[in-house]
Amino acid sequence: MKKLIPIILILSLLLGCSPNPEMPAGDEVQVRGEEYTSYVYAMDTVMTLRAYSDTDLNQTLANISGAIGDLEKRISVTDENSEIYAVNSSTGAYELSEDTAEIVSRALEVCRSTYGILDISIYPVVRDWGFTTGDYKIPNYNDLVAMMKKVDYSKISIDGNTLTLAPGQQIDLGSVAKGYVGDMAAEMLEDAGVASGVLDLGGNIRLIGSHPDGTPWRVGIQDPLDSSEYFGIISVENKSLVTSGGYNRYFEKDGKTYWHIIDPRNGYPADNGVISATIVGDDGLVCDALSTATFIMGVNDAFDYW
Repeated sequence: MKKLIPIILILSLLLGCSPNPEMPAGDEVQVRGEEYTSYVYAMDTVMTLRAYSDTDLNQTLANISGAIGDLEKRISVTDENSEIYAVNSSTGAYELSEDTAEIVSRALEVCRSTYGILDISIYPVVRDWGFTTGDYKIPNYNDLVAMMKKVDYSKISIDGNTLTLAPGQQIDLGSVAKGYVGDMAAEMLEDAGVASGVLDLGGNIRLIGSHPDGTPWRVGIQDPLDSSEYFGIISVENKSLVTSGGYNRYFEKDGKTYWHIIDPRNGYPADNGVISATIVGDDGLVCDALSTATFIMGVNDAFDYW
């Protein structure tokens, strides 16, 4: 859900992410490889791909940019030529490409794991709130009730590459797409021999190995109550980090704030006291999905789930 729009929390790389990090006086540090950087605009955000290597990575980065663009064309929920748009407009089974089928299958695994707290069929509800169009409004209650009757991941069927939705259902892969892209790009860089890199996919961070000086990456988590401060810093290597929060994409009406992370149990923005949830792990797609799911669960249920 949160990936229908630009990510709502910015994860900033600290210290270890500057092109020429300052080292303590007297320390002798061997920085591995030359820095290569590429910028890609995709999935409503600017993605920064940074890697270090002794061999030229320009062609590899160009290939990654092309792969990201091709994937977006297939899974975009708004592109009339995409596979997901076709699925949402069809009334029967639809044959997906291999990558798209894999993303749907794995997203459904998380839907099952969270008992529907993550539900990729919530898309029509999110759209009716205006979070995909910018035309914000509180949905009509009767319309919302009707839409919620169709929100049920368990009615989605995928057999191989063949996807079938229940009548009236529509899906969106925004809750998992950037995580999948991060893992895909990291694999392509690792295949090219890269042992150190950081991929910032609009706040969704995928780290390759360690910093080129051999130390762990240091990732700052923005304070959800003060965008000029950091809540904490995580030292980590070769992991994905994804954060969900409700304070960058929202609207206010009659003194109440409504944000874009919708609880699929009632069709309203999640409201349980949580304002930020960060997931760190090996699998980018899972981290992506669970950052949303744990935000919706609330503190106690999220820790029980974890």
